[in-house]
Amino acid sequence: MNNKVHEWPVRVYIEDTDAGGIVFYANYLKYMERARTEWLREEGFNKPAMPEEGRLLIVAAINVNYVRSAALDDELMIKTRILKAARSYWEIEQLVERDQALLCKGIVKLACVDSKSLRPKPIPQALSAIASRASP
Repeated sequence: MNNKVHEWPVRVYIEDTDAGGIVFYANYLKYMERARTEWLREEGFNKPAMPEEGRLLIVAAINVNYVRSAALDDELMIKTRILKAARSYWEIEQLVERDQALLCKGIVKLACVDSKSLRPKPIPQALSAIASRASP
């Protein structure tokens, strides 16, 4: 699936780094989470939790490849795009770049589940529309 890429900028703050001024590995996941949230917000979907519909969007799986380190005060760009849109989940690629150089790549399986049983549920039409709009 060749989709539109959402870009979200982030600056590295001291709180993001270890004693050596390098971004702590888990913070890349936080950057990706924030970028996904802002991407959905820009698409008009402000709530990753949909309690009124009895649904939640959860990270069901993630594969992360760290290539280079980011450091204190770096300006990063988080790029997000849908690789696959299925009935109850999306596979999303997220790239963390500095000056267009890849630092970290994540493949995220974002699943829609029942808020009580946590069993798969179809992605709501409003979200499915986002995947449709993402296609060129």
